[in-house]
Amino acid sequence: MSITNTSRRRALGGMAGILALGVAPAFNARAATTLKLGHLGNEDNTWHKASLKFAEEVARRTNGALEVRVFPNEQLGKETDLIKGIQLGTVDFTITGESLQNWAPSAALLAVPYAVRDLAHMDKVVGGPIGQRIAEDIAGKTQLKPLCYFARGPRYLTANRAYTTPAELNGLKIRVPNVPLFVRFWEALGAKATPMAFSEVFTSLQNHTIDAQENPLALIKSASFSEVQSTINRTEHVLSWIYIVGGARKLGRLPAGQQAAVMEAAKAAQDYERGLFLEDERNLANELTAKGMKFVDVDKAAYAAKGKDAVIAALNADIRPVYEQIIAA
Repeated sequence: MSITNTSRRRALGGMAGILALGVAPAFNARAATTLKLGHLGNEDNTWHKASLKFAEEVARRTNGALEVRVFPNEQLGKETDLIKGIQLGTVDFTITGESLQNWAPSAALLAVPYAVRDLAHMDKVVGGPIGQRIAEDIAGKTQLKPLCYFARGPRYLTANRAYTTPAELNGLKIRVPNVPLFVRFWEALGAKATPMAFSEVFTSLQNHTIDAQENPLALIKSASFSEVQSTINRTEHVLSWIYIVGGARKLGRLPAGQQAAVMEAAKAAQDYERGLFLEDERNLANELTAKGMKFVDVDKAAYAAKGKDAVIAALNADIRPVYEQIIAA
């Protein structure tokens, strides 16, 4: 039975709420192909909202022949599980980034201290030959094809005082994620880097086991660090990106027109997410200021210069030339 244009528009209009629950829209019950997108964000996350936009655009651009179901909150597994699921064919899309370095060392370049200077630089890098080389390496070694990218909020140093120059960091006990590159970077700056699970950070700041931590604004807010830290130092030491990736084999089996529609839908989702991201960063800064946190400018050039040798030493020799290309771009 054919579907009228009116009913199709109604179905598309309600798709966002339906897809958020991982339920198929009514008109897509006849879809030729159903694809699953799992990610770790919650329903308020900009990645999730952009995933819903991607699903809507895929449906619209294929006239319902392809259906993308979106599963937030690790419903289909944690990030590594989702990566492996795509490789096995049990999941079709996810949102991932530097975690892919376990398979493709070049993915480490997605989150290197002071490699990316600002959003304009990021767009030039990721949207140009350098980004194409990284994406192709990831696809070749993981069978996950990057479709589009999202900017991630820059990482800031929080503490109970300003640290405007790296010379002031000597002896600072700072929590870092268990990432060797991050440990080496902060130790090169003179700090005492302490790898620690994120769930332990608030209590450790509260009882002064550590003095500081570094994270994007979204995590600073959600973890209530404003209750135990007074100052956000604008180090912006890591400005990174993350991809929506799809299974290269599965996508490669789709008709050419549908493959093109998926790529076009991903670009629409990328543009949509950028607007959400910029608004979210502004709102987060205002909310943290209202909670009593003070933003302080720092000498980022001095931070970058002091940590550069440690960063280079921590990178795989094969990807150091690409890092230098990013710096020079």
